[in-house]
Amino acid sequence: MVWKRVLTALILIPVVVALVLFTSTTVVAVATAVITILALREYFALGDAIGHHPYRLWTIFCALLLIFIQSAVAWYDKRIVGFIDSAPPVYGGDQAFQLVLMLFVLGLTVFTLWTRRPLVEALPAAGISSSAFLLIAFPLSFAVRLHGIGTPRFGPRLLLFALAITWAADTTAYFVGRAIGKHPLAPHISPKKTWEGSIGSVIGSLLVAFAFSYWIHIPLHHLLLMAAAGNIAGQMGDLLESAYKRSAGVKDSGGLLPGHGGILDRIDALILCIPVIWYYLVLVNPPTL
Repeated sequence: MVWKRVLTALILIPVVVALVLFTSTTVVAVATAVITILALREYFALGDAIGHHPYRLWTIFCALLLIFIQSAVAWYDKRIVGFIDSAPPVYGGDQAFQLVLMLFVLGLTVFTLWTRRPLVEALPAAGISSSAFLLIAFPLSFAVRLHGIGTPRFGPRLLLFALAITWAADTTAYFVGRAIGKHPLAPHISPKKTWEGSIGSVIGSLLVAFAFSYWIHIPLHHLLLMAAAGNIAGQMGDLLESAYKRSAGVKDSGGLLPGHGGILDRIDALILCIPVIWYYLVLVNPPTL
């Protein structure tokens, strides 16, 4: 099991790093769209397992539209406005997000009122569709926005920073937990996770932040705070996905990645880590050196 996990990581990590560092934000948006579709399909399958059947195509369509909006706003930030001082949503960005959200709600209304599904399915279908959009598609779309921020090098490095602190967190939590883990973190959700592994996870992310301080020109204390906040959000995302799976009565969200399970199993921490780092940049607006 471990060797499959390591082998899959050795294949995927160089591909992801090359994608983030050496391709455009448009390409990253396409990759994010593909990952989002795969993740949504796995989430829908979890809903199916408990009898909650979503409006699949509509949810996926609105998710892709949201990613397109993120890509367009990132292009506007970079082409028209400029650098990190303009990280807060630009004119039209908020309205575009609201439009997609309202369109999604209107679509759910139409499907609820004018489809042939039994009325007993109306609430579960709206619930699983809405949670998929808000808990998977919306936060994951910020990968596009983070990649597009600032100069052609700054944004990709920030996205790689988010990926690296998550990878380090996952690795250190696994080995520290196995070596010295004794106190369960959330036994009703994930019995194997321990407080010792959780603390080791934070330390791993902080070490990555220290290493990235030589590459990303943001004051070290800001990088450490970003890493800590991203790590905590990532651990919450990991536990949240475990709760989904327990609710559905399954061990893994899928079987696409040998040793890791499904796409959701691999990106669960990133789903919350990436937007937390984005909003740290937006709200704190740390200086660049």
